[in-house]
Amino acid sequence: MENLNDKIATLQKWVDECSSIVFFGGAGVSTESGIPDFRSVDGLYNQKYDWPPEEILSHTFFMNNPVEFYRFYRDKMLCLDAKPNAAHKKLAELEAAGKLTSVVTQNIDGLHQAAGSKRVWELHGSVLRNYCMSCGKSYTAEDILQSSGVPRCTCGGMIKPDVVLYEEGLDSRVMNGAVRDISRADMLIIGGTSLAVYPAAGLIRYYRGRRLVLINKSATPYDSHADLLIAGPIGKIFSQIHV
Repeated sequence: MENLNDKIATLQKWVDECSSIVFFGGAGVSTESGIPDFRSVDGLYNQKYDWPPEEILSHTFFMNNPVEFYRFYRDKMLCLDAKPNAAHKKLAELEAAGKLTSVVTQNIDGLHQAAGSKRVWELHGSVLRNYCMSCGKSYTAEDILQSSGVPRCTCGGMIKPDVVLYEEGLDSRVMNGAVRDISRADMLIIGGTSLAVYPAAGLIRYYRGRRLVLINKSATPYDSHADLLIAGPIGKIFSQIHV
């Protein structure tokens, strides 16, 4: 049974040998920056609201009850003071060094770009982008945070965050880019995700390489498929990798 140090040494060796790594990440990448995870013990799914979070964050709820949607959204989804952690920073370093092709993320917080990553496929969109549903005018996350009630455009139209709500489809350009990069990767590192959210989790099926690394605090349905399985917080593990 390999210990943690041996596993990190193996990860380091593979990073040294590879030149087209893709990182696929979920909520666990951002929890170390103070952003709550939906499904963890103290995550959003275990807090009490009048409606479950997955209902509030649905397209139907947004359209039918935008006041309550935005009350929850401002309170729980806009973590604008969060800063990139060791995982975000290491991935940006790997990209700058020509090792990492891209980051594929289920997160909507923009922390990968804040850390310096250039090629980021945001499967579920970003809270940093918002647009008027009538005229298309763009608004910042600060605009949303500082507004009250339902944010309105200067034209009077309702503003919507550029995030993929439940019942909405993923952006085909983003999906195609993620699939292309994953299918060409010589190493796929999956980190901080339960691999429970589809269609995003299904993307790893496109990986054809022989170095599938899975880093997560808890077990996932794909643990048995991993060539290297590391249990633990991703920022702590990545901080030990040298570029």
